[in-house]
Amino acid sequence: MVTLSKIYTRTGDKGSTRLGNNKPVAKTDPRVECCGATDELNSVLGLTLTCDLPSSTAQLLRSIQNDLFDVGADLCLPEEKGDKGLRVSAAQVTRLESAIDQINETLEPLNSFLLPGGSTAASWLHLARAVCRRAELSVWRLREIEFVNENVTFYLNRLSDLLFVMARNENDFGRQDILWDPGRFRNEDK
Repeated sequence: MVTLSKIYTRTGDKGSTRLGNNKPVAKTDPRVECCGATDELNSVLGLTLTCDLPSSTAQLLRSIQNDLFDVGADLCLPEEKGDKGLRVSAAQVTRLESAIDQINETLEPLNSFLLPGGSTAASWLHLARAVCRRAELSVWRLREIEFVNENVTFYLNRLSDLLFVMARNENDFGRQDILWDPGRFRNEDK
């Protein structure tokens, strides 16, 4: 368990921070960016949880929030020989895939791209999906220069898919989705 007795340390006042292995890095370090994007995603999920959601949806989102702390723990501690850090597992990815399959079975067939929106909960889930995609891209950028547990990228990729089907579920199982109508306003007067 983590104990935080002092909230401010002043170590960041000069643009640096420390990773989980206590290594000092710039706040602009790609690992720090990945952790920040994951934290932002978790915060959007927290806002989503303020909506009136079915208990099963709220429970799933809380489990994802916990997983996202696992993602952050994995990212903030570069893997080294003899590593004992907390790592995202394939089982966590599989759990998301199962949830996607279960929710997707209940949805109306999809025959167009969707505009983000609909109910308040669906709108927050669409925002979370977009933030998740950005977090995933930041991890891919990190993977171009350093080793990163591949399950982190798998997890974020599946999570964005899960957030998409969850948004559709909150839009009356897809019946209230807002469909993209290509070029609809292209020739209308201003």
